Amino acid sequence: MTGADLRVAADDATVIERSLAEPERFTIVFDRHAPHIHRYLARRVGRQAAEDLVAETFLTAFAKRSRYDTNHHDARPWLYGIATNLLGQHRREEIRRYRLPELVGLDPFGADHAERVLADVTSRSVRLVLCDALVGVMPGDRDVLLLIACEELTYDEVARALGIPVGTVRSRLHRARTQLREALAETDATATYTEILSND
Repeated sequence: MTGADLRVAADDATVIERSLAEPERFTIVFDRHAPHIHRYLARRVGRQAAEDLVAETFLTAFAKRSRYDTNHHDARPWLYGIATNLLGQHRREEIRRYRLPELVGLDPFGADHAERVLADVTSRSVRLVLCDALVGVMPGDRDVLLLIACEELTYDEVARALGIPVGTVRSRLHRARTQLREALAETDATATYTEILSND
Protein backbone atom coordinates (compact mmCIF):
# COMPACT_ATOMS: atom_id res chain seq x y z
CA MET A 1 0.00 0.00 0.00
CA THR A 2 1.48 3.35 -1.02
CA GLY A 3 1.57 6.37 1.25
CA ALA A 4 -1.33 7.94 -0.63
CA ASP A 5 -3.37 4.72 -0.44
CA LEU A 6 -2.69 4.42 3.28
CA ARG A 7 -3.79 8.01 3.87
CA VAL A 8 -7.12 7.45 2.10
CA ALA A 9 -8.05 3.85 2.76
CA ALA A 10 -6.46 2.56 5.95
CA ASP A 11 -8.15 2.76 9.32
CA ASP A 12 -6.35 4.35 12.26
CA ALA A 13 -5.25 1.02 13.72
CA THR A 14 -3.48 0.11 10.48
CA VAL A 15 -1.85 3.51 10.22
CA ILE A 16 -0.64 3.39 13.83
CA GLU A 17 0.69 -0.13 13.38
CA ARG A 18 2.56 0.92 10.24
CA SER A 19 3.92 3.98 12.03
CA LEU A 20 5.94 1.75 14.35
CA ALA A 21 8.25 0.98 11.44
CA GLU A 22 7.59 4.21 9.53
CA PRO A 23 7.07 6.97 12.13
CA GLU A 24 6.11 9.56 9.51
CA ARG A 25 2.88 7.61 8.94
CA PHE A 26 1.57 8.95 12.23
CA THR A 27 0.98 12.31 10.55
CA ILE A 28 -2.06 10.67 8.93
CA VAL A 29 -3.64 10.26 12.37
CA PHE A 30 -2.83 13.89 13.14
CA ASP A 31 -4.34 15.13 9.87
CA ARG A 32 -7.52 13.12 10.43
CA HIS A 33 -8.20 13.99 14.03
CA ALA A 34 -6.38 17.19 15.04
CA PRO A 35 -9.33 19.44 14.03
CA HIS A 36 -11.71 17.47 16.29
CA ILE A 37 -9.31 17.48 19.22
CA HIS A 38 -8.58 21.18 18.76
CA ARG A 39 -12.30 22.03 18.72
CA TYR A 40 -12.87 20.02 21.91
CA LEU A 41 -9.96 21.66 23.70
CA ALA A 42 -10.75 25.16 22.47
CA ARG A 43 -14.26 24.90 23.88
CA ARG A 44 -12.84 24.04 27.25
CA VAL A 45 -9.76 26.25 27.60
CA GLY A 46 -9.84 28.69 24.68
CA ARG A 47 -7.98 28.70 21.37
CA GLN A 48 -4.61 29.82 22.63
CA ALA A 49 -4.25 27.12 25.29
CA ALA A 50 -5.80 24.57 22.90
CA GLU A 51 -2.95 24.96 20.41
CA ASP A 52 -0.42 23.82 22.99
CA LEU A 53 -2.66 21.05 24.29
CA VAL A 54 -3.25 19.65 20.80
CA ALA A 55 0.50 19.46 20.30
CA GLU A 56 0.90 17.75 23.69
CA THR A 57 -1.93 15.33 22.89
CA PHE A 58 -0.36 14.13 19.66
CA LEU A 59 3.17 14.02 21.09
CA THR A 60 1.84 11.83 23.89
CA ALA A 61 -0.11 9.67 21.43
CA PHE A 62 2.98 9.26 19.25
CA ALA A 63 5.08 8.22 22.25
CA LYS A 64 2.44 5.69 23.33
CA ARG A 65 1.49 4.37 19.90
CA SER A 66 3.18 1.00 20.47
CA ARG A 67 0.58 0.35 23.19
CA TYR A 68 -2.41 1.26 21.03
CA ASP A 69 -5.07 -1.48 20.94
CA THR A 70 -5.37 -2.21 17.22
CA ASN A 71 -8.71 -3.91 17.80
CA HIS A 72 -10.10 -0.36 17.80
CA HIS A 73 -10.09 0.95 14.24
CA ASP A 74 -10.97 4.55 15.19
CA ALA A 75 -8.33 6.31 17.31
CA ARG A 76 -10.45 9.33 18.13
CA PRO A 77 -11.74 8.11 21.54
CA TRP A 78 -8.12 7.28 22.50
CA LEU A 79 -7.04 10.80 21.50
CA TYR A 80 -9.95 12.38 23.40
CA GLY A 81 -8.82 10.40 26.45
CA ILE A 82 -5.27 11.73 26.19
CA ALA A 83 -6.57 15.27 25.67
CA THR A 84 -8.91 14.96 28.66
CA ASN A 85 -6.07 13.74 30.86
CA LEU A 86 -3.99 16.73 29.81
CA LEU A 87 -6.93 18.99 30.62
CA GLY A 88 -6.68 17.70 34.17
CA GLN A 89 -3.47 19.70 34.44
CA HIS A 90 -5.27 22.79 33.18
CA ARG A 91 -8.40 22.73 35.36
CA ARG A 92 -7.90 26.25 36.65
CA GLU A 93 -7.75 27.54 33.08
CA GLU A 94 -10.95 25.67 32.26
CA ILE A 95 -12.77 27.17 35.24
CA ARG A 96 -11.50 30.62 34.28
CA ARG A 97 -12.80 29.97 30.77
CA TYR A 98 -16.31 29.21 32.05
CA ARG A 99 -16.31 32.20 34.41
CA LEU A 100 -15.00 34.66 31.81
CA PRO A 101 -18.47 35.36 30.32
CA GLU A 102 -19.52 36.73 33.69
CA LEU A 103 -16.89 39.41 33.27
CA VAL A 104 -17.07 40.19 29.56
CA GLY A 105 -20.31 38.65 28.27
CA LEU A 106 -18.75 36.12 25.88
CA ASP A 107 -20.11 32.73 24.81
CA PRO A 108 -17.38 30.23 25.82
CA PHE A 109 -18.60 27.53 23.45
CA GLY A 110 -18.15 29.30 20.11
CA ALA A 111 -20.65 29.83 17.34
CA ASP A 112 -20.65 26.30 15.90
CA HIS A 113 -21.36 24.77 19.30
CA ALA A 114 -24.10 27.30 20.02
CA GLU A 115 -25.82 26.33 16.79
CA ARG A 116 -25.65 22.59 17.41
CA VAL A 117 -25.89 21.98 21.15
CA LEU A 118 -26.97 25.26 22.68
CA ALA A 119 -29.32 26.21 19.88
CA ASP A 120 -31.46 29.32 20.09
CA VAL A 121 -29.61 30.74 23.09
CA THR A 122 -30.04 34.48 22.97
CA SER A 123 -30.15 35.47 26.60
CA ARG A 124 -26.78 36.36 28.10
CA SER A 125 -28.10 35.63 31.57
CA VAL A 126 -29.03 32.06 30.56
CA ARG A 127 -25.52 31.43 29.21
CA LEU A 128 -24.06 32.72 32.45
CA VAL A 129 -26.24 30.36 34.47
CA LEU A 130 -25.04 27.40 32.39
CA CYS A 131 -21.39 28.41 32.66
CA ASP A 132 -21.71 28.86 36.39
CA ALA A 133 -23.40 25.47 36.68
CA LEU A 134 -20.62 23.79 34.66
CA VAL A 135 -18.00 25.21 37.02
CA GLY A 136 -19.80 23.46 39.88
CA VAL A 137 -19.87 20.03 38.18
CA MET A 138 -17.18 17.60 39.37
CA PRO A 139 -14.34 17.42 36.80
CA GLY A 140 -14.88 13.73 35.96
CA ASP A 141 -18.62 14.27 35.52
CA ARG A 142 -17.99 17.36 33.38
CA ASP A 143 -15.58 15.37 31.16
CA VAL A 144 -18.27 12.76 30.47
CA LEU A 145 -20.99 15.35 29.87
CA LEU A 146 -18.94 17.39 27.39
CA LEU A 147 -17.60 14.37 25.49
CA ILE A 148 -21.16 13.15 24.98
CA ALA A 149 -22.99 16.46 24.49
CA CYS A 150 -20.31 18.36 22.57
CA GLU A 151 -18.23 15.70 20.83
CA GLU A 152 -21.09 13.25 20.30
CA LEU A 153 -19.15 10.23 21.52
CA THR A 154 -21.10 7.12 22.44
CA TYR A 155 -21.08 5.76 25.99
CA ASP A 156 -18.69 3.01 24.87
CA GLU A 157 -16.35 5.56 23.26
CA VAL A 158 -16.36 7.74 26.38
CA ALA A 159 -15.63 4.69 28.51
CA ARG A 160 -12.70 3.86 26.27
CA ALA A 161 -11.48 7.47 26.20
CA LEU A 162 -11.49 7.86 29.97
CA GLY A 163 -10.62 4.29 30.90
CA ILE A 164 -13.76 3.77 32.97
CA PRO A 165 -16.64 1.27 32.80
CA VAL A 166 -19.73 2.15 30.78
CA GLY A 167 -21.75 2.04 33.99
CA THR A 168 -19.53 4.78 35.41
CA VAL A 169 -20.08 6.84 32.26
CA ARG A 170 -23.83 6.54 32.79
CA SER A 171 -23.69 7.45 36.48
CA ARG A 172 -21.40 10.43 35.88
CA LEU A 173 -23.59 11.69 33.06
CA HIS A 174 -26.69 11.29 35.22
CA ARG A 175 -25.05 13.23 38.07
CA ALA A 176 -23.90 16.03 35.77
CA ARG A 177 -27.30 16.35 34.09
CA THR A 178 -29.09 16.32 37.44
CA GLN A 179 -26.82 19.04 38.78
CA LEU A 180 -27.29 21.19 35.68
CA ARG A 181 -31.04 20.60 35.69
CA GLU A 182 -31.24 21.75 39.30
CA ALA A 183 -29.12 24.81 38.58
CA LEU A 184 -31.27 25.77 35.60
CA ALA A 185 -34.63 24.87 37.15
CA GLU A 186 -35.39 28.40 38.26
CA THR A 187 -34.61 29.87 34.85
CA ASP A 188 -36.03 29.60 31.35
CA ALA A 189 -32.94 27.63 30.31
CA THR A 190 -34.07 24.06 30.94
CA ALA A 191 -36.03 23.80 27.69
CA THR A 192 -33.20 25.46 25.78
CA TYR A 193 -30.60 22.91 26.89
CA THR A 194 -32.69 19.84 26.11
CA GLU A 195 -29.86 17.91 24.44
CA ILE A 196 -27.52 18.29 27.38
CA LEU A 197 -30.13 17.70 30.07
CA SER A 198 -32.26 14.97 28.54
CA ASN A 199 -32.19 11.46 29.92
CA ASP A 200 -31.66 8.39 27.75
